[in-house]
Formats: sequence, structure tokens, C-alpha cells
Amino acid sequence: MYLNINDFTLYYEKYGKEEAPVILILPGWGDTRPTFKHLISYFENNYTIYILDYPGFGNSTFPHRDLTIYDYANLIIDFLNILHIENPIIIAHSFGGRIAITLNGYYHHKIEKLILMGSAGIKPRKTFYQIMKKWIYKLLKKCQVLLPRKKRKDFLNKLIQIFGSQDFQKLTSNQRTTFIKIVNEDLTPYLKHIEVPTLLLWGENDSSTPIQDAYKMERLINDVGLVIFPKRGHFCYLEEPLVINKIIEQFIKEENT
Repeated sequence: MYLNINDFTLYYEKYGKEEAPVILILPGWGDTRPTFKHLISYFENNYTIYILDYPGFGNSTFPHRDLTIYDYANLIIDFLNILHIENPIIIAHSFGGRIAITLNGYYHHKIEKLILMGSAGIKPRKTFYQIMKKWIYKLLKKCQVLLPRKKRKDFLNKLIQIFGSQDFQKLTSNQRTTFIKIVNEDLTPYLKHIEVPTLLLWGENDSSTPIQDAYKMERLINDVGLVIFPKRGHFCYLEEPLVINKIIEQFIKEENT
């Protein structure tokens, strides 16, 4: 199903039982809906489930402008308001966690409970190698002014091929700027303002959002529980689907204190 919101055309899918508590799934950056099929099939008999494609991924279009994490959070707020969804349970993975943290910790949008799986949001400390790589890239980028105008675009694309990851290379210009803005935004100050019971699910060997981030979120979020999965990585919900589904189910059913 498609929903037009300002300059966005947002694609989403709905599963489950009508007139039931709502679960909203916020995937990671560039993630696809099929990775959540086990979670959806587990909960759809007792809940109404919504999952969407972010702008620029899947079936949703990207606007002709750069976006911030606040644009994404407001897009979700508009999505919920238009569909008359109140107090959803949010299950968020990686980048989706950034949106959820901003949604409740910054905008104080009312939700029932929050499940963060390998959530992004804490700005990592850069290594010396990463700092030097970024400095060299910026220096070379400035050198484009020495080239004829018709060669500058090819020069910039070459730099991106050398310095950017494969995922980064696939992004459009606006998406690249958006991605850089988002990963450099530290959401740590918003964690202490999260107002709902929160469950953190983390892979011990997560290399994208390291386990130290989980410990920091556990310290800063007021009403929180942390479950760590030994020897698992960033996609622990795919590595331990049955266990994670049962943990989430128990957490949802617990009465708020």
C-alpha cells in the first residue's frame, strides 16, 4: 500500500488482526521487509503489524532534497497520525532505532513500548585510520576546483569508489548527504528522555553497533532491560528468531510499572 505524505510516497504493508494492539516495525538502513518475516508470522495472529520502506529503498521514493533524522521521525509521526495509529509498540533495528529514539526521546511522541535491536544512535569514536581517511578524502575533494568543470563529476565519483563502502556507492547524491548527516548525529542526549519501558536486544559480536553502545543505553534509559546473545552479530533477530520472538512477546505482555 502507498501513502502520500508531503513530498514522500511511502510504501508500507499491513499484517495481522484488526482491532488489535499495533506493532510498528522500523527496519535498518536499506533493509528489506522479508528479513522480518519470522517476526511478522509469529505476532500476526494477535497484533496488527505495520512495516514500511524508507524513502529511497524498496518501493518508497526519495525526495529531491537532503534529509535529517528529524525528517524521518516526523515522517513516521505523520504516518501514524494519518492512519490513526495510537500508542504503537515499536520494534526497531539499527537505523530504525535512531528514528525510534528521536520519536520518543526528542519529540515525546506517545508509544506503548520500545524494543531496540542493535540500535544505532550513539556516535562512535573514530580511529586514527578513519580520521586520516576522512581528512584525505576532504582534501582531495577540494582539489576538484583545479579540474575543468566537465571532469569534476567523474573525479568525485572516483573518490567515492575509493573511499566509500559498496552500500555508500549505491546511494544517490541526496541519499549520501543524508546518510552522512545521520551517522554524525549523536542521539545520546535523548536516551534519558525516553518515557516508555524499553527492551534492548544485542548480539555480543555486533560490529556495526558494538556492545558498548548497549551498555551505554542501558545506563541512560530510565526503564530498560538488556538481553545479550553470545557469539551473535548485528542481525541477532535473524540468528535467534524463535528465542527473540518469545522474549519480545513476554516483554509486551508485562504490565507497565
